[in-house]
Amino acid sequence: MKKLKLTATFMAAIIGLFGMVFASVSSASAEEKKVHRVAVHVSQNDPRVMNMALNNVVNLQKYYASKGEKVIVEVVAYGPGLHMFRSDTSPVKARIEKMSLEFDNLQFSACGNTHRKMSAKAGKKIALLSEAKMVPSGVIQLITLQENGYSYIRP
Repeated sequence: MKKLKLTATFMAAIIGLFGMVFASVSSASAEEKKVHRVAVHVSQNDPRVMNMALNNVVNLQKYYASKGEKVIVEVVAYGPGLHMFRSDTSPVKARIEKMSLEFDNLQFSACGNTHRKMSAKAGKKIALLSEAKMVPSGVIQLITLQENGYSYIRP
């Protein structure tokens, strides 16, 4: 009887140990698969601010890649910051083209409200960089991203 009780206790300990090992492996797997989401806000027509925003994106990508983690970044421009995505006035056009090829998890979002107003003022439709996608409103896009768990950065 003692042998049976000892065997049952030993088996329970082994099962508990396997459970702890499995839980730590599952936790490690979850950590490895962690995805960071970051919204970067640009609303100034200032090459220094635009370059700082792009530097932030590069630094985020490098940092999380070095940790084996994934980061999804969306750069949202509105107001005077929309010049960042204008094909005729962007001081960072070449960087955006290069970065969009280099980073899979990077998106550029242009404010539709600002685009419409700039186009009306110019008397023609303003062309945007092909890398930028139009969203209805830059402000609403930033709110939506934050409500969906994105961290907010404004350089």
